[in-house]
Amino acid sequence: MGKVLDINISEKKGVIKKPIEEGIFIEDFGLEGDAHAGKWHRQVSLLGIESFNKMKELGIEGLEHGNFAENITTEGIILYELPVGTRMKIGETIQEVTQIGKECHTGCAIAQKVGKCVMPKEGIFTKVIKGGAVKPGDIIEVL
Repeated sequence: MGKVLDINISEKKGVIKKPIEEGIFIEDFGLEGDAHAGKWHRQVSLLGIESFNKMKELGIEGLEHGNFAENITTEGIILYELPVGTRMKIGETIQEVTQIGKECHTGCAIAQKVGKCVMPKEGIFTKVIKGGAVKPGDIIEVL
């Protein structure tokens, strides 16, 4: 089991996401109001605090949740070790892992600010199977 540390959102792609108090996740769409939501396989992005800590150990300072464009910052689960197809109960939602990592596009705000990004190897993507609210402190249960 893990837990949600933050919900992060951005209205435009390629910019750092900002934390919000609660996210409404829509079935087969993603986080309401987020630029990356839509009817595709990368509706929601997740990154563990464990990956943040690796970046901090490299001497990168001033990192905040959302800096890596993740919708959900998590703690307690090594996300990138979950196989594609794994389902998780996150808050009121059920989400299914659809992709591990991604190719980083050049000119991304994160790589420019930080010089390096952990999303390509350690971030994961899900699609929303059952919608609902998610907020910081919610439990993440691998089903």
